[in-house]
Amino acid sequence: MKHIFQKGKDTAKPTFVLLHGTGGNELDLLPLAGKIDDEAAILSVRGNVLENGMPRFFRRLAEGVFDEEDLIFRTKELYEFLNEAAVKYELDRHNMIAIGYSNGANIAGSLLFHYQDALKGAILHHPMVPRRGIDLPDLSGKSVFIGAGTNDPMCTPEESIELQSLLEKANANVHLHWENRGHQLTIGEVEAAAKWYQQLYLHK
Repeated sequence: MKHIFQKGKDTAKPTFVLLHGTGGNELDLLPLAGKIDDEAAILSVRGNVLENGMPRFFRRLAEGVFDEEDLIFRTKELYEFLNEAAVKYELDRHNMIAIGYSNGANIAGSLLFHYQDALKGAILHHPMVPRRGIDLPDLSGKSVFIGAGTNDPMCTPEESIELQSLLEKANANVHLHWENRGHQLTIGEVEAAAKWYQQLYLHK
């Protein structure tokens, strides 16, 4: 998978797996990672699917309607890529935190839904529920930040609450942060994610 790797200043810190939104690329979320922890390693990935020329991480049948078969395949593809990248770049495979926005947050959520050991935690900006009606792995010890908009037309508040509930039932520790906005990623939401991360992982 096309990606950028930036070695961290402190190897004990997590590796951030950056996952862009529809039409984005592997450069989009680099400034975001710097605001959260500028000493962490970065593995920023470009989605392998094109929709009208716009990179995505998996296909959809319509807005808000996922191609479930492709989602499962692409989730496995990303999971295997993370395994290979950990070996290639000598990263701690068990110390990876996904930071995803929109479509990228959905594939990160799908990693959590399908693989117990895929991620240590995740910062999900405007995610949807990746799949329904499946048993999630035990996510004990994993922490997830969900950034949501009260007026988000693509990802309704009900969707955010449902995702929180599903992850909590799988024993994840979930923090749901609300912005009185739509689907856009705001600086307030990024600052809330940074604060959450620092309290959790840096004990600031």
